[in-house]
Amino acid sequence: MTVDTERRRAELADRLTAVRSRLAAATAAAGRPADSVTLIAVTKTYPAADVRLLAELGVTDVGENRDQEAAAKAAELAPGPSGGPGLRWHFVGQLQRNKCRSVVGYADLVHSVDRVPLARALAAAAGRRGRPLDVLVQVSLDGVTGRGGALPDSADAVTGFWPVVECILGQSDLRLAGVMAVAPLDQPPEPAFARLAEVSAQLRAAVPGAWMVSAGMSADLEAAVDAGATHVRVGSALLGKRPTLR
Repeated sequence: MTVDTERRRAELADRLTAVRSRLAAATAAAGRPADSVTLIAVTKTYPAADVRLLAELGVTDVGENRDQEAAAKAAELAPGPSGGPGLRWHFVGQLQRNKCRSVVGYADLVHSVDRVPLARALAAAAGRRGRPLDVLVQVSLDGVTGRGGALPDSADAVTGFWPVVECILGQSDLRLAGVMAVAPLDQPPEPAFARLAEVSAQLRAAVPGAWMVSAGMSADLEAAVDAGATHVRVGSALLGKRPTLR
């Protein structure tokens, strides 16, 4: 291991300890078991080497936002004859239908299904891989066009929450696992996550197996845990300030 790798490993270990401490405090404050929240390391813009180091430190759930970057990392870190890190890959970004075939090749869980045509395209792609794909319905908590998310109070046949749910349930190659959301910008996250908890409860009443709630990132994970998040998506708190994209 080079000096630079050792330094990066130590940095990631320190950051991971801090994030785990925050999660432990948040679950305790919410009266929840410490192991009731899964940490997803969102590693966009960071190299596969960082993912490998995190895996060595015990992080097995990895999130990516962009297919091209995710596919390359998943291929590089795929288990080989000598074994591999055994990662679970989460696709957490907005997804276009023309990327579905690539995404289903490595993703274990897609968090961002927010419209009926996307659900159908994912199902068609998943049918070619021979096993169902777990998906979450992304919920819009602010109704802002362009940020993604099905609309919980709309019956729109394309972007309404329940039409998306019904479409997923009608696809044998998809498994509905729960909901996901991103807190609105420049607003306190608590009311938004409380609304997501309501939507999740309504969904679980109809589909008991759809128990996952993916919510909370580096800045607001405590509020998400308090509202019942089962998965938090943490990037900068684990990996540091992201490089500027060009």
